[in-house]
Amino acid sequence: MNKINRYVLRAAFPPFCFGVATVIFLFLMQFLMKMLPNLIGKGLENIVILQLILYNVSWMLVLAVPIGVLFASLVAFGNLSASHEITIVKASGGSLIRMMRPMILVGTILFILMFYYNDDILPETNYKAKTLTFDIQRKKTTLAIEEGQFSNEIDGYTILAREIDTTNNILKSVTIYDNKQANLNRTISAEECKINFSNDMSKIIFDLKNGEVHINRHDNLNDYRIAYFKEYKVINNATGFDFDRTSDNSLSRGDREMHIADMQKLVDELQERKAVHQEKLKQNLNSQLDYMLGTTSAPQKENELLTSKINIDENEIYTISSNQFPQNIQNDHRNMQLTQQQISAYEVEIYKKYAIPFACLVFVFVGCPLGIKTKGGNFGISAAITLAFYILYWACLIGGEKLADRGMVSPMFSMWLGNIVLGIAGIIMTIKEN
Repeated sequence: MNKINRYVLRAAFPPFCFGVATVIFLFLMQFLMKMLPNLIGKGLENIVILQLILYNVSWMLVLAVPIGVLFASLVAFGNLSASHEITIVKASGGSLIRMMRPMILVGTILFILMFYYNDDILPETNYKAKTLTFDIQRKKTTLAIEEGQFSNEIDGYTILAREIDTTNNILKSVTIYDNKQANLNRTISAEECKINFSNDMSKIIFDLKNGEVHINRHDNLNDYRIAYFKEYKVINNATGFDFDRTSDNSLSRGDREMHIADMQKLVDELQERKAVHQEKLKQNLNSQLDYMLGTTSAPQKENELLTSKINIDENEIYTISSNQFPQNIQNDHRNMQLTQQQISAYEVEIYKKYAIPFACLVFVFVGCPLGIKTKGGNFGISAAITLAFYILYWACLIGGEKLADRGMVSPMFSMWLGNIVLGIAGIIMTIKEN
């Protein structure tokens, strides 16, 4: 039987790797197409782009591994069925469950590993990806001046180059308008200009040749000066062109950048806050009920708005006070709803960290009997079945999350819905094939 275990695992390993790699590739292409406008023309180092890709591959891996398990089960058991090896094992006294045992073991191991990966590693890589994306979006594109057009890319300057030597990166017949000072105009004209950055990208340097500088003041029109030069250098701060890395933990963490323990702590705090709002709502409802039944003539709770109007008569105080009850009830109810929405959002993310890794085990029971039914392990059929079940599982996951956010179902049920549906179907198919 050990030989059978090794044989099944050898048959499943290549399609598992292929399935995981394919899903990651598809997600990565989608990610790069989305991020492309933020990467083009910013002069980012290759190591920065590589870091961004690796950080985002982390969440792609979480979604790819269960799909890889499903694809591997389909292909491996489809090939075993096509070569009649399953029939031979059954004729020798074995069973489908026995042949599935190594896959069940692998699915269980992957479930445990992916759960710890989901809770320990994924929140940190998600946070680093978020921080790095924020830094890249802040960085301006590298300086690109077009011939015959005004450019305002450099803060405080407007540049017009009538001709550009792209081979030597030199601007010819250039005019630079200095707009940094409100009461002073400075216009620089030169035959040639070369723009460079300092090594740390903190300064921008204009190297100008053969030109003149015109300076005039708004508060004194008679003060007009012209200076001629053969070589002239202007140095200014280059704001936004350098790539600054945000310090660790400077950005706030969302639910996908938090560990289970951190989210559970927030849930406990929100539950206490919800209990406070619930108690206030109960008190206001009782006060309103007492007023409507006539057991009290006025609210016991003082109203700050009314205490400032001591000069109005008692009837007016009585009328305004009674009208505060519905508003207080609405506020308390709204606060309870908002707090519950926050609780649900965190609980959804908590249960998701369990549910998605558990799909590794669920897909074993789905893929193995389905692979036998395909009779041949055909690649196209296996890929189509994998895609269909992936869409079904993802629809259950996304749909359940939306329902949980609206308070229609519990967060736990919403995240485990896909596993429950496919798990029941897989067990039924496995028993039938066995």
